Amino acid sequence: MEQTLETPATPRASLVERMLQVAWIGPAIAAVIIYIFFGIVGGASGFLTVAGTAGWLNTAAELGIIAIPIGLLMISGEFDLSTGSVVGASAIIVALGSGFYGLPVAYTFTLALALGVAVGCFNAFLVNWTKLPSFIVTLATNFILAGTSLGLSRLISGSSNVSFKDAGWAEPILASKWNYFNVSVLWWVFAALLAAWVLRQTRFGNWILATGGNADAARRAGVPVSRVKLILFIWTAVSASFVGIMSAVMYNQGNAAQGQGYVFQTAIAAVIGGVLLQGGFGSVTGIVLGCVIYGIVSLGLFYTGWPTDWLQTFIGALLVLAVLTNNIIRNAALSRGARRK
Repeated sequence: MEQTLETPATPRASLVERMLQVAWIGPAIAAVIIYIFFGIVGGASGFLTVAGTAGWLNTAAELGIIAIPIGLLMISGEFDLSTGSVVGASAIIVALGSGFYGLPVAYTFTLALALGVAVGCFNAFLVNWTKLPSFIVTLATNFILAGTSLGLSRLISGSSNVSFKDAGWAEPILASKWNYFNVSVLWWVFAALLAAWVLRQTRFGNWILATGGNADAARRAGVPVSRVKLILFIWTAVSASFVGIMSAVMYNQGNAAQGQGYVFQTAIAAVIGGVLLQGGFGSVTGIVLGCVIYGIVSLGLFYTGWPTDWLQTFIGALLVLAVLTNNIIRNAALSRGARRK
């Protein structure tokens, strides 16, 4: 009788341990619960329709293209708060270059992406050379770039908002729609698959996790920590430039301040998706789910009939719950692993 009681306990315990080791288990459960909630409350108003689904998915996609590399950077132990100004500056470069001066879009797209590379290199150089917290360095970069792009835009065109109407060959690639769904969803899927492959299948992915777990130990083990951070900072900035280009083509205009919402939204999505603030733990699947949750909450409130003033309350509560849940799951996984040893 004792043997019968003990035998099923072992697989159950091992299943719990395996689930606790999955970085995205928490956000997956949260995404299902939140979707069901808004489906019940806002289903009659159209939340469950194709248009309603496309609404929150388009929001999640544009956020996710930046949030995925931001999440990888956070896993390595760093932050990047300059992406918001990179989005706006890239949109202004495209709008001024092609809309105001009539330059070919390929040329202005290249300039915008080059700006992303330059900002990434600048952030990485300051973080690696000065050892200052990336939070402060990239926040300063955000202010510098936002003010510069706004000032130059008004100096050249007399306005912070510049029209851009003819994108030519770029329209179907960056601004097309299918049944309410923006093409940005496909770019988001591509970004997620690329990041997942890098993190799970390459040596560079192991370096990211090692750098975030313990940078000094990783450096002693031969991991090129500075190079890892340089590549990740460039990745985040170039992704932000791409979103700025896409938004300029999609909305036929560039605005120096249009990307400031991404400054904290991307980091919030990554944290909701299971990335630890101290680094060393997280997954691309979790980051994608974090963007889905953010998109559902952002658009779901419109279908409930509740005042949208409560949106920040929902996001703040989600952030607190996500941080607590992530730490609880991670600590439980570590304690179970220690007991097994």
